[in-house]
Amino acid sequence: MSEQPVRVLACGDVGGRLSALFSRVQSIQKKAGPFDLLLCVGEFFGATPEAEAEWQQYKTGAKKAPVHTYVLGAASQETVRSFPGAEGCELAENITYLGRRGVFTGVSGLQIAYVSGREALQEPAPAHCFTSKDLSALVAPLTSGSKFRGVDVLLTCQWPRGVWQYGNAPEVNTKACGSGAVAELADHLKPRYHFAALEGAHYERLPYRNHVILQENAQHVSRFIALAAVNNPAKKKYLYAFNIIPMKTMDPSELVKQPQDVTENPYRRSTKERAERLKTSLSSTQEEEPANQFFFDLSNKQGAGFRGRGRKRYSDEGRDGRPDGQNKQPRRPPQPSGPCWFCLASPQVEKHLVISIGTHCYLALAKGSLTPRHMLILPIGHYQSVVELGSEVLEEMERYKAALKSFYQSRGERCVLFERNYRSQHLQLQVVPVPLARCTTEDIKEAFMVQAQEQQMELMEIPEHTDLKQIAPPGTPYFYVELDSGEKLYYRIQKHFPLQFGREVLASEVLLNIPTRADWRECKQSREEEEDSCKQLRDDFQPYDFAWED
Repeated sequence: MSEQPVRVLACGDVGGRLSALFSRVQSIQKKAGPFDLLLCVGEFFGATPEAEAEWQQYKTGAKKAPVHTYVLGAASQETVRSFPGAEGCELAENITYLGRRGVFTGVSGLQIAYVSGREALQEPAPAHCFTSKDLSALVAPLTSGSKFRGVDVLLTCQWPRGVWQYGNAPEVNTKACGSGAVAELADHLKPRYHFAALEGAHYERLPYRNHVILQENAQHVSRFIALAAVNNPAKKKYLYAFNIIPMKTMDPSELVKQPQDVTENPYRRSTKERAERLKTSLSSTQEEEPANQFFFDLSNKQGAGFRGRGRKRYSDEGRDGRPDGQNKQPRRPPQPSGPCWFCLASPQVEKHLVISIGTHCYLALAKGSLTPRHMLILPIGHYQSVVELGSEVLEEMERYKAALKSFYQSRGERCVLFERNYRSQHLQLQVVPVPLARCTTEDIKEAFMVQAQEQQMELMEIPEHTDLKQIAPPGTPYFYVELDSGEKLYYRIQKHFPLQFGREVLASEVLLNIPTRADWRECKQSREEEEDSCKQLRDDFQPYDFAWED
């Protein structure tokens, strides 16, 4: 089969403004046409007398749509009367009503799935709403075959709820936007393009993948595009033009190519969250402790000039360490089974090395640091790796990353982070500054790749928006690098792994050129030297420290 692209225009809510739409389409046809078809999502008809008069011109043949136009059914009770029924039909020359729900396949092989109206919130469903039976009738015949890979295009009136997860944020009220049923529909049908409207906004989400990386065979990506209303006063985009080769005629290797900005599937996260909420509701009724009730007293050990958050110090309201009026024993963060050098509440931790304390994480000077500003980001509670962290801990860890990145940039340095989840019991995210003048980010990436190959290890590059949890379930030993460009490298540790690998790469001649400092034990300072170094580092970092309180 020949791989001929189909040239498509998609449009948001027309609202009866047919002349404005088709005038714009004609203009585009002259400049960039010809286009094969126009797909209209959202509300096609208007409810005003002006809109009705305009429609009559097309209905009677006085005017004609300049391109084959396919529209969805009513999305409100006011426009139900404009459609003859649930079945699709020709409304006027070149204007076709697709129907309540179904699949339209053109002569080119392009497969378009569609569902009209809004999700029904009551029984019996109003005429402008769809039900779960409608969606089942649409999905079942398509997905039952073993060769089903997805559809080329999905048209809905409503947005899928949660589509913004893992992606760029839309300019809408996400708490009230979208349909959960449409989200499930999109998850099942895996459209290459999904168009919706009704929110009066233009939103092009980053493409998302339809497979779990390293666990499933690569599949095509999906793109969700919401379009604004025709002729809207804010001049938001309401027309979208694209070329698409039908999936059935496309080379499989081309179909599954992943763009650089691809993200995780937003709907799978929603499913996980629902399961977690159910699990929480069925578990013990013990109250979750607010994060700001972890108390650590560093005042006796700290060098002068350091002030952590006041709320982190032991309170003296109650003799047992609980604030007055609190009847329940608060739940502490995860605790180690034995001694741990990195749990902040542990007697073993060297508190004079602490630079900053947040609510869930803290920052410390690395023991035997590679450079004077080599630091560690560590969780306050006892977690072994990044993939075990909860969302609040991860969020604060990201804040520390951003703060350090800005701090290093102010000193003409770029930031390299690495984690070794192997033969370690408490997460230590190593953060090492490298002078900009020494090397480029590409040099650093190449150094890690080359030195890994020399030791018969294959570092894999993972996409920028990929969640590490997707490829490294808890308990998986791994080595992970994050560059200042956002690029990430990952190695699944099989048997043996050189414990100093991250330091060795950065200390090598091609990067920092301090090979004698590759082993931290060769870089130890006296207690006094460490205290002096930390006092200076705290003062330097303080303008960037979001945890600082006067």
